[in-house]
Amino acid sequence: MSSLSTKHLLGIKDLSAEDIQLIFSTADNFKEVLNRQIKKVPSLRDITIANLFFENSTRTRLSFELAEKRLSADIVNFSASSSSVSKGETLIDTVNNILAMKVDIVVMRHPHAGAANFLARHVNARIVNAGDGAHEHPTQALLDAYSIREKEGSLKGKKVVIVGDILHSRVALSNIFCLQKMGAEVMVCGPTTLMPKYISSLGVKVSHNLREALNWCDVANMLRIQMERQDIRYFPSLREYIQLFGLNMDMLNSLKKPVTIMHPGPINRGVEITSEVADSVQSIILNQVENGVAIRMAVLYLLASRVD
Repeated sequence: MSSLSTKHLLGIKDLSAEDIQLIFSTADNFKEVLNRQIKKVPSLRDITIANLFFENSTRTRLSFELAEKRLSADIVNFSASSSSVSKGETLIDTVNNILAMKVDIVVMRHPHAGAANFLARHVNARIVNAGDGAHEHPTQALLDAYSIREKEGSLKGKKVVIVGDILHSRVALSNIFCLQKMGAEVMVCGPTTLMPKYISSLGVKVSHNLREALNWCDVANMLRIQMERQDIRYFPSLREYIQLFGLNMDMLNSLKKPVTIMHPGPINRGVEITSEVADSVQSIILNQVENGVAIRMAVLYLLASRVD
């Protein structure tokens, strides 16, 4: 298989295991490029990509921009706060105006779930979902799974626990879909109030005990509490959350086996994990950042090959 089965990357739900494998093998090639002295290839020299961020982002936006530059694409950057969106312009009008400038691929982050799917139905360009509300964040899930594969050798049969604010996390949902498609077992761990009601229907194990979850898993993906998406209090206090679900070095050292530690960022040090854990030899957080560029290069390259 040399091309994706889908014209857009809207969510992991739409990808097959073969699609994910193709993205991984393409990323392997681009990772070699990133480790060369000259880190640029002319693969997307005639392609124009618009980055539309209707929500704040640092790592994802920079990662996509760097991936686009490494592929020699032309880039249009768009920030909602300094655009006509603040004057009431609709999403469709905004995008159509950008497409009138002959843009081939749109990378979009939006606060509302389903925004990327809506766009894909209404505009003639390839759409990459860079996060839509609390729905999906497909490239983050791909880079997370790719990083596990790199560290553990394979995803098949690996036990991965996702810890923290599952309810508000687009990363958790995309990770669950991606890991299961690649043959991994998934557990979610956190307070009952931060678990979606539908969670057990996704075929994951559920735990409310961090030590139990860590004893079960090979890999722990620690999520931050998304205060900006919470309109009510989901737990009594931050101090209590840290005591029950914060990972420190004492707990990590007390386990009978090594556990690989991940985090999609940004890290709230001292909350979900301590600095010691984040910077430990068991952490692959910086590998995730590096792999993010290779994965996004792979996604853009594969979608560009489908541009009509």
